[in-house]
Amino acid sequence: MNNFLNVLAFSFSITMPIFLILGLGIVLYKVKLINDNFIDTASKLVFNVTLPALLFISISRTNVSSETDFSLVIYAMAAVVATYLILEVLMKFWVEDKAERAVLIQGAFRSNMGIIGLAYCVNAYGNDVYAVASVYLGGVTVLFNILSVIGLSRGLGGNINAFGILKGIAKNPLILAILAAFVTSITGLKLPATVYKAGDYFAQMTLPLALLCAGASLSFSSLKNGLFGSLLASVGKLIFIPIILTFGGYLLGYRGMELGVLFLMSSAPTASASYIMVRAMNGNSALAANIIVITTIASLITTSIGVTLLRSFNLI
Repeated sequence: MNNFLNVLAFSFSITMPIFLILGLGIVLYKVKLINDNFIDTASKLVFNVTLPALLFISISRTNVSSETDFSLVIYAMAAVVATYLILEVLMKFWVEDKAERAVLIQGAFRSNMGIIGLAYCVNAYGNDVYAVASVYLGGVTVLFNILSVIGLSRGLGGNINAFGILKGIAKNPLILAILAAFVTSITGLKLPATVYKAGDYFAQMTLPLALLCAGASLSFSSLKNGLFGSLLASVGKLIFIPIILTFGGYLLGYRGMELGVLFLMSSAPTASASYIMVRAMNGNSALAANIIVITTIASLITTSIGVTLLRSFNLI
């Protein structure tokens, strides 16, 4: 009994801090201490400055060499492609409308790894997890962008612009920070201590600020519209994807932190970027928003259950 309570306490130690900060974001927005302008500005600050700083500082301090194991991110990228293709096939049986299906598929496979997924991992394993999670985040983020553009372009009638995809990836601050950090680590370049100290200040504000904005951005008013499709995509995001990726990782022999990162990153809710892309391409943005709201709230429950089960079997 005591062991089960310890496992349960570990599970809630991962998800409850995130739930509390998301909830605080909702409350602060309701009482008008933060507004849409703050959310927009702070979100840009996180995406363009503080999160890249966090990733750069974390990876550049890690000893990356030719012997570094990249098998986890390679597996994750292959698994993401496989699950995307499976979703394309399965969704045809439940959703006839091609445009709506494209929105649901993106909502089901694209995780909010940079904010909530990373926060899950840090709560579970501390700062040591950055060496594993940052590489995972970099590789899978590139793939998410490519698959999202391809899927939405096919479904919403746009043109698939390979140059546009590559340009978007090349300008992504997260990817640029990760690449710069790898170069710094591989070459053995040592930056001044004051640079790392300043970077630490930026890094420390990243997850709290990002989670506050994520909570404040949640809109519950449109949930009554297209609820079946939203629930379908949410089940895919929070149950189908984590089970497939984690079970595959288990079969390949991943345990401990690696398996934990795999589960926690894939258990993260749908990325807010999915809404932005759907809206920009004149798709059903209300449906995309519904998926984000449902998965953000429900992932706190499904992740707690998943962590409890995996921890009970001493797998993570």
